[in-house]
Amino acid sequence: MINDTKTAMIEQENALLKQQNEELSFQVKMLTEQIAILTQRIFGRRSETKLESFDGQLCLFNEAEVESDSALPEPEIQEITYKRKKQKGKRELDFLGLPVEQVMHELPESKRVCPDCGNPLHACGHDVLRRELTIIPVQYKVTEHIQTVYSCRSCETTSTKTPMVKAKVPAPVIAGSGIASPSLVAHIANQKYCLALPLYRQEQEFSRNDLTLSRQTMANWLIYVSEHWLNPIYQVLKTQLVTTSVLHADETTVQVLKEEGKKPESKSYMWLYRTGCDTKRPIVLYDYQPNRKHENAKQFLSGFSGYLHSDGYGAYHNLPPDIAVVGCWAHVRRKFTDILKSLPEYNKPGSIAMRGKEYCDALFAIERECEGISFDERKRTREILSKPIMDAFFQWADESRGSIFATPRSVTGKALAYALGERKYLENVLLDGRLELSNNRAERSIRPFTVGRKNWIFSNTERGANASSIIYSIVETAKENNLKPYEYLKYIFETAPNIDIVDPVVVQALLPWNAPAVCRNTIQASIDGINPNIEN
Repeated sequence: MINDTKTAMIEQENALLKQQNEELSFQVKMLTEQIAILTQRIFGRRSETKLESFDGQLCLFNEAEVESDSALPEPEIQEITYKRKKQKGKRELDFLGLPVEQVMHELPESKRVCPDCGNPLHACGHDVLRRELTIIPVQYKVTEHIQTVYSCRSCETTSTKTPMVKAKVPAPVIAGSGIASPSLVAHIANQKYCLALPLYRQEQEFSRNDLTLSRQTMANWLIYVSEHWLNPIYQVLKTQLVTTSVLHADETTVQVLKEEGKKPESKSYMWLYRTGCDTKRPIVLYDYQPNRKHENAKQFLSGFSGYLHSDGYGAYHNLPPDIAVVGCWAHVRRKFTDILKSLPEYNKPGSIAMRGKEYCDALFAIERECEGISFDERKRTREILSKPIMDAFFQWADESRGSIFATPRSVTGKALAYALGERKYLENVLLDGRLELSNNRAERSIRPFTVGRKNWIFSNTERGANASSIIYSIVETAKENNLKPYEYLKYIFETAPNIDIVDPVVVQALLPWNAPAVCRNTIQASIDGINPNIEN
């Protein structure tokens, strides 16, 4: 009896140890997967493209090492000599809008003598040997605004009162500032918000040019112009944004040091909203908020009804019912590619992650085939080709979720759970041909802010963060409409102080699509994702 009891206790203890061992083994497997993924994110390649190519071309920095093969024989060279007229290439066309300065190279008078007879030589032709692109560094000058006063000669001699008339002088861009000009403020804004150059580096550059201009002064100027001249434009753009029917949204963190009721190291957020691929007047707007609550999106999108592209963040799922959220298949694919990056090569073929990625790749391949066709045709094509793939994917994901390789707490299990949880939003892309398979359009638009954030790191105050959101909005909207940000900002700062900027009708003249020709790029820049069949 005692032996039976001991045997039962030993068996029970062994079973417990076996269970603990299985749990610890599973935990080790989970942690190993997470460490591999985090290591890849920190130290590995960010791109999901193949190693040997990027955007259709070979890696530039190791092409010689990759392509070299000493065993191959040298090719035989056949020399063919002929003359042909050089075609006018794109580089020549790029110089059409630039002023040309000719440098004439001539012989000195003492050498203009015929080497045969000794008589004087005369110029009989000129050859253009090369055309160089010359750069002139930034130049500074002082502009004095002198007001002319006029009086009447007749009244000066015949009347006891002489009228005085003064010439009209444009209003300054910064009231009370003695040195701020539209071009200077536009230059500072362009350097920070378009080229991601922090104010302290601009301060150093001004100092190297023997100019004293503190970062505090520049910050005050940027806040002033954002509140007085750019915010009215921002509000009109926002009104037009919510009248469209297809939008993209995203958000990212920003640190604000002096924020009421929050610690300096706490997170605030910069939200982004932009138009879709169905408009020739794209709008990109940033919105600073102290938190990530769904009320922020709800308030900003007040009056909007239609489709909203987003990632899987739950705040977008709590919006009014007249806003249909469209999920992002790129996020689904990314979860599988992250898993593949952490797997050894021999485990990748046939794995759940590889199969999930292949489903997503098939959907994106169909999207590439749909480029250039009308939105109605794209909707019909998706119904025929994409919908069956989506149905098969979700059926496969549901069946695979119970696999031993996709337990709920594993990385693979979480990827499958994410896809199944987002199903109704991911399938919404089938509702309209104007919708896109991913939210990459918003991610591309928010990237300039994240790049700038790496340089200036934080905002000092809430006013500064709001100013940044407004200026980034104007700059990115200008770029989307093929404008030169500096020229466009300079045009606004020259015009806005001299008009009724609070009148929305008057502000229409300052919108990007109404900007003068000097603000536009002379070379047409391509805008990613624009369909040639867009209606005005």
